[in-house]
Amino acid sequence: MAHGVTHHIGQPNVARLLRRLALRHSVLGFDLRGHGRSGGFSTVGDAEMYDVDAAVRYARQRFERVATLGISLGASVVLRHAALIGTPDAVVTVSCPARWWVRETAAMRRVHWMLEQPQGRIAARLLGVRLGRPWAEIPASPVEVASRVPPEKLLIVHGAADQYFPREHAEALHRATGGEADLWLEPGMRHAESALTPQLVDRIARWLDERTRGNSVGVRHVPPSVPRPSRGGPRQGLDGEPT
Repeated sequence: MAHGVTHHIGQPNVARLLRRLALRHSVLGFDLRGHGRSGGFSTVGDAEMYDVDAAVRYARQRFERVATLGISLGASVVLRHAALIGTPDAVVTVSCPARWWVRETAAMRRVHWMLEQPQGRIAARLLGVRLGRPWAEIPASPVEVASRVPPEKLLIVHGAADQYFPREHAEALHRATGGEADLWLEPGMRHAESALTPQLVDRIARWLDERTRGNSVGVRHVPPSVPRPSRGGPRQGLDGEPT
């Protein structure tokens, strides 16, 4: 599971999402470069696909089937990873941008201030993000590569009330797959981790069950020196209440 920008696996919204998914699946959460406990600097969607690839290769050594799920920034990353490096058994994007340099919403104009202005880069540090240098070359955007992901393995989840990326982003990604990927436009849903309800996470988990052809992910082998990823954790909903 790849998180959104300024987030990390220790944040409450992300941690609750991981715990909810762990009720049904083995879950590997990690911090993208420049975030949380990871080193390096964030490239805001370019080189992070190699972070996802490292996590997928780690999981492949231990599990029969591996799916990726990304939120916002993480959604663009898992989509680009599946298209450009290697397709997991299933891919889920939540609140994914279709293209770069989105400025038509007030929320994204604030994000671009953070990315582009000296004062914004200082603010990013205060938010826990270490930003790298601007792109030397423009990487392919999610909508440019979406057609390379087998549509039967792709689920696009997007909030109809997303305040960062309007629903047109999800529709553009869906069109890029020939209209064959699964598209869930959720009424009233806003953006990213904080907008995911326990019920929606459970629906995503069931979709993953269907696409990975089993009710759980089968364990191959975990070396004794490597901790086994959690299969459960506290039974807690995304709202913090016991389930």
